[in-house]
Amino acid sequence: MFPYRIGMGYDVHQLETGLPFVLGGVTLHHHSGAVGHSDADVLLHAICDALLGAAALRDIGFHFPDNDPALKGIDSRILLKRTVEILKANGWEVGNIDCTIALEKPKIAAHISDMQSVIEKITLSGEGSISVKATTTEGLGFTGRGEGVAAWAVALIYRNTPNG
Repeated sequence: MFPYRIGMGYDVHQLETGLPFVLGGVTLHHHSGAVGHSDADVLLHAICDALLGAAALRDIGFHFPDNDPALKGIDSRILLKRTVEILKANGWEVGNIDCTIALEKPKIAAHISDMQSVIEKITLSGEGSISVKATTTEGLGFTGRGEGVAAWAVALIYRNTPNG
């Protein structure tokens, strides 16, 4: 078995006025937040899917179903931590993760280093191993109209055992 694998994750959530907006494990001050069964952190959900996909361990919905009452309102940092534990139990470690977030507002440049720090600590991937980028869709589509937020993540994982 090849000791390195790459996975890709994608998630999208609708935005609604009056909800908290959690992104990359950081709460943003904004009039709208994401709708979801958990805290609806679209970035951490995309990362979970990228990691699970790289290890061929299905997806976030399989491990953390949105009809499980125990997961209602759960902090997505916990979901990411549990995802990393699943990887470790299957002999995998996180190498690096590259992410892109698409939304018009709020601007998140000032929060990116905090998001990277949160993700590095949870994934135990080391300083400089997490890239978070943001883009707009130039007013096009659901993100451009401010109706939702989308995130993509690509993750590299590797075997943590010799001869893996």
